[in-house]
Amino acid sequence: MAGRFYPGEADALTELVDRLMDEIEEPGADALAAGYVAPHAGYRFSGPIAAHVYARLRAHADQVRRVVLVGPSHFVRLDGGAVPTVDNWATPLGEARVDAELRADLLASGLVVADDAPHQQEHSLEVQLPFLIRALGEFTVLPIGIGACPVDNAVDIVEAAMAGAGDGAVLLCSTDFSHYHDQETARQLDRRTAEAVLSLEADKIGVRDACGVFGLRGTVGWARRRGLTPELLDLRTSADTQGDPERVVGYPAFALHAR
Repeated sequence: MAGRFYPGEADALTELVDRLMDEIEEPGADALAAGYVAPHAGYRFSGPIAAHVYARLRAHADQVRRVVLVGPSHFVRLDGGAVPTVDNWATPLGEARVDAELRADLLASGLVVADDAPHQQEHSLEVQLPFLIRALGEFTVLPIGIGACPVDNAVDIVEAAMAGAGDGAVLLCSTDFSHYHDQETARQLDRRTAEAVLSLEADKIGVRDACGVFGLRGTVGWARRRGLTPELLDLRTSADTQGDPERVVGYPAFALHAR
C-alpha cells in the first residue's frame, strides 16, 4: 500500500507519521495499556485518529518488545485465524521482523493456520507498520488475520497469542467502523458500536458495524476475560478529516487498560 494509503518515500512517510504523533497532547500521562484499537484507512483520512494510539506507544516504547496485530482479510475469504509464513515485512522505513517464535507457538495450539494469501494484498495490518516502526523502533510483530468465526474462537486466538507473548507485549486491533453512510447516520451507528466496546459486550458488535468485526470481537472478549477497562481515545469519521459527508467511514481509537 506504499504510495497509496501512505507515502511511499521514506522521508515523506517519516515526516507525516512523526507529525501526526506530535500533534497528540501529553500521551505520556497515560500508563501503557495492554491493548489498543486503531483504524486502518489512508493516513489522510484515519491517520489523526490512529495517532492517538501510536503517540501513547511512543511514550512507552521502552516497555514494548512484541506486538500482536489482529485485523480482517478484505480480499480473501478467511475462516478463523491465519498467520503469514514470511519472516520479515518490508516497508519504506525498513523491515519489520515477524515473531517466528510466537508464530510457532500459536500454530502449535491449532487455533490458526499458516497462510500467506489473506496477507498478500491486505492493507488493514500493513498500514499499522510505519506507525509502529516510528513509535517503537525495535520490536517484533505477529500479524494475525481473523475472519469469520464465533466470538469465543476469536477470543481464544487473541488470548493464546497474548499469553504466549508474555511481558512486554501489546495487542493492537485494526478496524474501521461503519462504512458509506451519511455523517449523521455514521455518528449514531459508531457511537452504538463504541458503547459495545466500552461495555465489553462483543456480541453486540454486528458484522456491519466494523470491517474488522471478528478481530474486534476477539479483542473485546479478551479484554473482558482479562478484566481490562476500555477507554475511548477518539471517534471520528472521514468527513471529520477530509472526506465527503454523504459517504463516510468511521474511525475508532481505544485503549484497554489493566485495572
